[in-house]
Amino acid sequence: MGDSFDLFFRRKPAMMLIALRKVSRAKYGSQLAKDVDCTYSHAVKILQTLEEMGLVSFEKKGRIKIIKLTPKGTKVSEHIEGIRNIVG
Repeated sequence: MGDSFDLFFRRKPAMMLIALRKVSRAKYGSQLAKDVDCTYSHAVKILQTLEEMGLVSFEKKGRIKIIKLTPKGTKVSEHIEGIRNIVG
């Protein structure tokens, strides 16, 4: 991915949505931060915004929060991935 993609999207939030869609199971915040190469605290801020937008949901299992795409988040991530493939 080059500069064309960055022109249209903020890289980290877009890549988080794509990363969540590509896995068959839910992810933890620390795993997601690693996948998109950002700090855990930055990932949490982004995820809170995505939750407010209704794109992700959190499920608490003990002390761990599991992150999942909502149906709306899945649609948005599919469109982002499609645009990413077009602009390269």
